[in-house]
Amino acid sequence: MAVVAQVMAGLPKRVRVVEVGPRDGLQNEPTFVPTEVKIRFIEMLAEAGLPVVEATSFVSPRWVPQLADAEQVLTSIQRRPGVRYPVLVPNRKGLERALAAGAREIALFTAASETFCQKNLNRTIEQSLQEFEQVAREARQMGLWVRAYISTAFVCPYEGQIAPQQVLPIVERLLTMEVDEISLGDTIGAAVPTQVARLTEQLQGILPLEKTAYHFHDTYGMALANVLMALQMGVATFDSSAGGLGGCPFAPGAAGNLATEDLLTMLHGMGIETGVEQAKVADAARFILQYLQRSTPPSRYLQACAMRSES
Repeated sequence: MAVVAQVMAGLPKRVRVVEVGPRDGLQNEPTFVPTEVKIRFIEMLAEAGLPVVEATSFVSPRWVPQLADAEQVLTSIQRRPGVRYPVLVPNRKGLERALAAGAREIALFTAASETFCQKNLNRTIEQSLQEFEQVAREARQMGLWVRAYISTAFVCPYEGQIAPQQVLPIVERLLTMEVDEISLGDTIGAAVPTQVARLTEQLQGILPLEKTAYHFHDTYGMALANVLMALQMGVATFDSSAGGLGGCPFAPGAAGNLATEDLLTMLHGMGIETGVEQAKVADAARFILQYLQRSTPPSRYLQACAMRSES
């Protein structure tokens, strides 16, 4: 018991779960999801107590046709007090569209891999950061909350392993822009806990833990193991997607995100508070999965629930 108490003493007492299902979870779906379905999905997630629900993306509809209805979605959702609804913006034009639709929180995205950045954003890492400097400055002047994503922070589908030294200068540049939070992404779900420990340790001197988030995909079933390592390092913000939906159109082989229900199962089982009602998240996941006609959900929690109901 002394060993258990010692281990638990070093873990965060509370974790903030950032729900990315309505954006990252749906962006790669081939069948267009009607606007009213997306709106209901977002509202169900907020009703579950999730403090952050990433609502949509203001990228060009040509690149991500699934989210072509970003304006309609953002202007139509019934916002709950205390919930953030960030939207992804790739450039100044995206920021203008987001502001016109009433955005109060935005997310910027770059990558730690030059090749991935070129394929995803059609520009170099440096060019993306130069663009963000202007966007972040305007957003801060407008009083917006600003999040930044760094994709391929561990492994790139084109370049292979990414060293922490490649991530550090990007984090430093983003911090000079006074972003509120940086989410480090395991875009293809190939990271292992030792990589998470190394990157977290390297960043501790410059990136405060309260500004650190991790975004794990579950391609090889390592997402929860990676979360556990990050928890042990003091990180207390994690991205996840209801139902385990997700994938990146520019990352071949990337499976879905860590399922929010699976993350909550582990956190609540460990006595870590989230303020999120797992049953309501599961209802939201079932709602969207039913619409997408997914007979076997990626979420292990939903699979277990289905097996129990059949037995």
